[in-house]
Parts: sequence; C-alpha cells; structure tokens
Amino acid sequence: MRNDERFEIERAFDLLPHIIGSSWAVIWFRLNKNKRPTREEYREKVLEYLKMIDPLLESYPEDEEFSEMKKYIKSRKEEEIKKILLGQNPEVEKRYDRYVDYG
Repeated sequence: MRNDERFEIERAFDLLPHIIGSSWAVIWFRLNKNKRPTREEYREKVLEYLKMIDPLLESYPEDEEFSEMKKYIKSRKEEEIKKILLGQNPEVEKRYDRYVDYG
C-alpha cells in the first residue's frame, strides 16, 4: 500500500485517541466527580470510548480493493491500543496530566 493511500487513516489515528478517547474520558470522570483517577483507570476509559468507533473502523466492504486498507486499519488500531495501555501516547498522557492538575 502506498503512503498516500493510508495518509488519511494515519492522521485519524494520530487524532482519535485524544480527541475522542481522552475528551470523553475527561467528561466521564468530571461528571462522576473523580478528580484523581489513576493513569490506568484513565487509559482504560480512553480505550472504552475509543472502541465505540469500531463500527466506523470496520465499515469498508470486504472487497479485494479494500483488503490492504482494512489490514492496515486493524494493525494501526492494535498499535494505538498498545501505546495507550503502555502510556506511550504522549497526547493521551498530556491530557491525563492536565485533568489531574486542573480538573
């Protein structure tokens, strides 16, 4: 697969964890009056919300012309999940720090 074919998916995975996952997680913790979740609790909540977009990530047809893209999406999703769980997504970690520091 050419780089230009996966560019938009790469950008989406660069943004989705902190735009959707972290934003929704912060709102959940704030409304539940939990100002100091552990990093692990926060990461799990981020993933909980991020996984809600699975139907979108799986929406391309099973046609041959989409097979490489679907494989790439699956591998990139698995990579992002691993990075979040290991604390290796700097944007998610930054938003956790901001939340526990400023609520």
